[in-house]
Amino acid sequence: MAAGSGPRLIVCVKGSLDESLMASDKGLNDLRPKRIIYIIKLHIVGDGCRFWSKTHKSGIVVPCHSLCFMIYLLVHPLLQSRDSGEGSSVQLSLGEEFSGFLFVLKLNESTWVNDMGDDFYIPLPSSGSSIIGNREDQSEGVQREVTEEEGEEESISVFTDGIINEIRHLVTDISSEKNRKTKSKEAQESILQEIEKLAAEAYSIFRSSVPTFSEESIVESEAAAESKTLILPDLPPQISSGTGTGYEILCQGFNWESHKSGRWYMELKEKAAELASFGFTVIWLPPPTESVSPEGYMPKDLYNLNSRYGTFDELKDVVKSFHEVGIKVLGDVVLNHRCAHYKNQNGIWNLFGGRLNWDDRAIVADDPHFQGRGNKSSGDNFHAAPNIDHSQEFVRKDLKEWLRWLREEIGYDGWRLDFVRGFWGGYVKDYLEASGPYFAVGEYWDSLSYTYGEMDHNQDAHRQRIIDWINATAGTAGAFDVTTKGILHSALERCEYWRLSDQKGKPPGVLGWWPSRAVTFIENHDTGSTQGHWRFPSGKEMQGYAYTLTHPGTPSVFFDHLFSHYKTEIATLISIRKQNKINCRSTVKICKAERDVYAAIIDEKVAMKIGPGHFEPPSGSQRWSSTLEGRDYKIWEAS
Repeated sequence: MAAGSGPRLIVCVKGSLDESLMASDKGLNDLRPKRIIYIIKLHIVGDGCRFWSKTHKSGIVVPCHSLCFMIYLLVHPLLQSRDSGEGSSVQLSLGEEFSGFLFVLKLNESTWVNDMGDDFYIPLPSSGSSIIGNREDQSEGVQREVTEEEGEEESISVFTDGIINEIRHLVTDISSEKNRKTKSKEAQESILQEIEKLAAEAYSIFRSSVPTFSEESIVESEAAAESKTLILPDLPPQISSGTGTGYEILCQGFNWESHKSGRWYMELKEKAAELASFGFTVIWLPPPTESVSPEGYMPKDLYNLNSRYGTFDELKDVVKSFHEVGIKVLGDVVLNHRCAHYKNQNGIWNLFGGRLNWDDRAIVADDPHFQGRGNKSSGDNFHAAPNIDHSQEFVRKDLKEWLRWLREEIGYDGWRLDFVRGFWGGYVKDYLEASGPYFAVGEYWDSLSYTYGEMDHNQDAHRQRIIDWINATAGTAGAFDVTTKGILHSALERCEYWRLSDQKGKPPGVLGWWPSRAVTFIENHDTGSTQGHWRFPSGKEMQGYAYTLTHPGTPSVFFDHLFSHYKTEIATLISIRKQNKINCRSTVKICKAERDVYAAIIDEKVAMKIGPGHFEPPSGSQRWSSTLEGRDYKIWEAS
């Protein structure tokens, strides 16, 4: 492997050293008979796995530790530097009754890394044998005894490999010289916290998927024990508020005009079964609160849920209906600003009523229009309404209680967070930890980079700002991938498909750097609908969906597009995504990014191309079948 490409374990297991040899050569005089020395050697290429030590002000990193799991036994030795060559080693003394152990890297006291998916099950040799193990040998040896369906194992492996790819990217990023020079210590620590979260997620999946002996086979008779098999337990969904299960497909269930009917909730209820049949797993509902504006984005009394979309009871009813067909529901919550009920003595609207009857201390001091007495804003000001000061303890307490109330009383499963540029992402982390959402996504929308009116090819600074916000939330929320929206928009509008690959040959948006936290979209109620602030190129919408619904990230489909002449094509794309288990961490191999064509292969299962140019998947051992074709796009599946 090339340096910097991530950690790689080389495992060597030696056995059957007699006691006198062990005592004289290894200094282990207190070992009992019939114990075996096992020496594990690790070679970590490049910068390897590291975690930041807050006690080292100079930024010194501390070495990895190892954790060894044996069946019914846990040991926790430190890695020792090898006398010659690179890497580390650890020495274990085990009784011969152990048949195997799991080996994983440990980042800190509570976080482990699963590197390659199935490297770390090591069957111990019988006395007198010597085994040199590598990934292929170990994997093959274990899989021969597993009796569960191979499809589930493949799904687990693909999903875990995606997590590991993210860890590798983050490790490479934080270890680079450029990163150390340009990023603050706080930013580096945020990235390292995300590495730990991903590592814990990978380890959780790994521990759920490794072979274990069933209790029944252990206590059965000798004859039965001879035929005992390894059992692969069912893998429960690995859920994070930033990703859901990783297989989410989101539908935005409204547009800018939906409030006009006065019964939008009931209209959506009638479509619940149809949306479920399309394959959507999550629906995003409009803001539920009383609002100065009919669309809901100028909230007033947060506990009054009678809005232009319907009544409190109708809201509960539509949420219940979606739950009955297996769809999770996101509430659109506006936490950045709130409209006041009363004027102060100077005639300024900055005093609130209702259950949350805050005074002007709840408003940031540097909002020029509303005479707030709070602290300075931690983000950008929204000038149409008082900006809330989230540094105030009473504000955070009240908002946490409100979010919990929405979860319990209405049944919301998660949140779409409006205008998160307006306040620090760390406050979002507090709110999410308090309300425990299944899924959460923030709207961090600012301008991309342009030179003389033309979009720059390099949009790293733009996607970095979105990622910085996600980092501030400690990865508890995803974010709409505005970078990908903008680049895709420009590429299709100008026939410049080369824009869809960055300088390293990866997708150029957030999904190229942090796919599990990228919620991809081509249109929403702001960019399209009757507002049309940034409308996707007309007639090219299906090219956009051919991209987002085949690529990693969590794709979002706009209501107006779904219930249009695109319905059948979108439904087919969703079916292809689900059939091939494409998820938020799927891998992308970009095959072409030229003037008139972009093509990629995802997870070695789906090939796609958009643009008028020509592309065919490479012929060879893998055969491809055309599944869907439309105007300037085509999809193939591996057969």
